[in-house]
Amino acid sequence: MGSIYKNSRTTIAIILVLVSMLGFGAELYNIQIKNNEYYAAQNSNVKTYTVPLEAARGEIVDRNGNPLVTNRQGNSIVLDAAYFPSAEENDKRNQIVFNLWNLFKQNNEEFAHNLPLKLKGDKIVFFTKKDDEKFETSIATMKNKDMFNLQPYATAQNCFDAMVEKYELEDYLAAYGVPTVLELGNIRYELTRLLFSVSNPVTIADDVSDRTVAQIKENAEMFMGADVRVVPYREYIDSTLAPHILGTVRKINAEEYEKLKGDGYGINDEIGESGIEAAMESRLRGTAGEKTVTIDSDGNISEEITKEPVQGDTVVLTIDKDLQKIAQNQLRKVCRSVDITHSTGAVVVEDVNSGEVLAAASYPTFDLNDYYTHYQELTKERNTPLYNRFAMGTYAPGSTFKPMMSLAALEEGVIDEHTTFSCGQYYEIAGHTFKCTHAHGGENVRTALRDSCNIFFYNCSRRLGIDRMNTYGKMVGLGEKTGVEIPEAKGILAGPEYRKRFGTFWAPGDTVQAAIGQSDNLFTPLQLCNYTAIIANGGTKYQVHFVKSSISRSTGVVKEPDLAPATNISVKSSNIKIVQEGMRLVATDGGPSLALADLKTKVACKTGTSQVVVKGAKHNNGFLITFAPYDNPEISVATAIELAGSGTSTVTMTKAIINYIYNHNTHEKQAQGYSYLLT
Repeated sequence: MGSIYKNSRTTIAIILVLVSMLGFGAELYNIQIKNNEYYAAQNSNVKTYTVPLEAARGEIVDRNGNPLVTNRQGNSIVLDAAYFPSAEENDKRNQIVFNLWNLFKQNNEEFAHNLPLKLKGDKIVFFTKKDDEKFETSIATMKNKDMFNLQPYATAQNCFDAMVEKYELEDYLAAYGVPTVLELGNIRYELTRLLFSVSNPVTIADDVSDRTVAQIKENAEMFMGADVRVVPYREYIDSTLAPHILGTVRKINAEEYEKLKGDGYGINDEIGESGIEAAMESRLRGTAGEKTVTIDSDGNISEEITKEPVQGDTVVLTIDKDLQKIAQNQLRKVCRSVDITHSTGAVVVEDVNSGEVLAAASYPTFDLNDYYTHYQELTKERNTPLYNRFAMGTYAPGSTFKPMMSLAALEEGVIDEHTTFSCGQYYEIAGHTFKCTHAHGGENVRTALRDSCNIFFYNCSRRLGIDRMNTYGKMVGLGEKTGVEIPEAKGILAGPEYRKRFGTFWAPGDTVQAAIGQSDNLFTPLQLCNYTAIIANGGTKYQVHFVKSSISRSTGVVKEPDLAPATNISVKSSNIKIVQEGMRLVATDGGPSLALADLKTKVACKTGTSQVVVKGAKHNNGFLITFAPYDNPEISVATAIELAGSGTSTVTMTKAIINYIYNHNTHEKQAQGYSYLLT
């Protein structure tokens, strides 16, 4: 009996040992073999982060390969969380920020100022107000739960107090006062706003001097976590050339980041703000690189570039750099000769056989290098230099509307080339009297264009009616966007349809006024230039454009823009020829003939004048549409000068442009090879 009991205990013990061994074996298998990678990672303190590396934007060049916008290397100061004290070490963070602020102040460096608070005197805090939209957004951002976590009604002082508490700046406030603490708060706020982390270093100062770079590198302990990054900055070969076309770049804002982060944008990235920089953002924007940062269990940091950044594509524009300069200089000269303080205007030069814009200028203009530093002053200037008059400015075109009227009347058969109307200077309709400049006597369509006879076109309008007039207006692109890459106004084609929006009616007198480019008609210089091009080339309508092509930086592949196909307007070539002949008579026998007499290149043109009221006084805006050479048209030119008095007074500008093109043979220049652009 006793031996049986002992044998049972032995058996149970053996079984328990075997079960335990099997359990340990299974656990060992699970740890070392089945889930080896998981447990190895859990047992390791090595952390790896991916940091984006900024790519240079692509260059912008003119049609001949001449650089317009390039990049230069500059130094920015970046705070790197891998080397910066942790969020729990506020004292250390504040000391480093204080050291950096002192250095920036000493060397007169600009640094981050996105905290929307300012001081009046040394103590009164108020909200910064730049413009209404940005003001409201920046204030709301500062108060939200991820920043200072304040109610929407919190005052500027409430925000300042919350900032001091959040960043533990009480000692600095006591020792140095409100102005210094506000400056320190700007840097600390930038880190919070831009989600500062090892994977997301934050730039706190751009384009700093070599002196600042040297001092930071020589005092690594004092400026712990501050890194010097060599980054590309936009550089303009001539910062006054075509600013309304080229446009500007800036840091991405919070709303844009939320929309675009899925497309690979970082919160520190730059983005095209206006002009070609914005229109061609997807091409100009480069591909960011990557840097891998590894921090081991002992706190040692290693870095490796695992993906090189790739510069954005080169964008080739249709404009000619030299012609653009001539157009700008001539526009400024004419505007200043009219009225040095008030006159403004625009000029556009287009290739009539492609829709390419060869030059486009607006006056007054601005310097791209001054855009951000003097933005407030630019927005307050009386003549609004930031306003793009060739694309956004809309004007009553005056008699430059008459070639279209001639084409419509001929095509609809309400007149032929021999139809004559007698001009006795006055025209009666519905109890109202309308005037012409002179009593011209008998006028046919050609001579009516030459003499700009209102009576002739009043008669045409009565026979056509406003609906048929507008059919042809739309046909040649008036009151319609041209399709250029940058923002443009649609303009207005006068008629009952437009008047209905305001609950007013269209009277017979409105039709005769519309026929001479008055009434509600408003068109952009771009539209006038393209309408002239359609008449010049025999009736082909091209999409107007500024981009000739883009060239991939990585592959060299050339991509042309996606343009609407050219269309032929529904008019007889014989009727277009009659209009061309009438416009030729303007150049040889009309108002501009004396100024054009010594021009070697044959041209055809039409002047225009429209009345405006400035401070109760009546003035005339002047317009001129031109194409050249007359026998084989290649270019069209449209000018609009406010307060010019007449279209004839703008002839010198058009003449200088045509002289430059054909006397300097710029139209024969060949574009440089694309491979050259990549070197």
